[in-house]
Amino acid sequence: MSGLSAGSPAVVLLSGGLDSATVLAVARRDGHSCHCLAFDYGQRHRHELACARRVASAQGAASFRVVTLGLREIGGSALTADIDVPKDRSDHDLSTGIPITYVPARNLTFLAIASGLAEVLGARAIYAGVNAVDYSGYPDCRPEFIASVERTIALGTRAGVEGESIEVRTPIIRMTKPEIIRLGVSLGVDYGLTSSCYDPTESGLACGHCDSCQIRRRGFAEAGVADPTRYAEDVRR
Repeated sequence: MSGLSAGSPAVVLLSGGLDSATVLAVARRDGHSCHCLAFDYGQRHRHELACARRVASAQGAASFRVVTLGLREIGGSALTADIDVPKDRSDHDLSTGIPITYVPARNLTFLAIASGLAEVLGARAIYAGVNAVDYSGYPDCRPEFIASVERTIALGTRAGVEGESIEVRTPIIRMTKPEIIRLGVSLGVDYGLTSSCYDPTESGLACGHCDSCQIRRRGFAEAGVADPTRYAEDVRR
């Protein structure tokens, strides 16, 4: 734990999706008092915020807060602008290039704010559910990006200047989706509380066809775990 004591506070970035719910469970397993941080950044899939709150409650988080950001004012993404969410893309397309669902500077902004909360709480660990393995192609989910942000936090915070480094911990960054799901199941994560869909219905039903839904469905199938997701229509498993 790199000198982190049991029961010490940690900030957990919690989107309400499968990956971040798993990472919260890992932080709890590591013995931390978990302070969950979610963001209302103008995303079209704001249903995830209600899921995040439920996940935090179910896992006994020490606190849960939502920070509001105006990333829709920047746009540039199918999640924050009037751009159609891609549906039913091929495996080749899923694994090639940076998708239009990439939100410019999102993780950079999230981690910067998380580092501020960590300072306020006296936390020395930030847990983030970024993943560099399963398709995506997001540049802000790469290990080198996380390492760079951690160095920047050390340089730009009082904690870092005073020699109290803040770790950015990414326990699932090199795991496949089936591996993540199996880990979460072993830690008691209720994936029925989560939502991964980029384009859910108003009532929160998953579309079953966006990139995230495709990756999630395949992950459950390959993990041999029943998919608890509520879909808007029957989708091929």
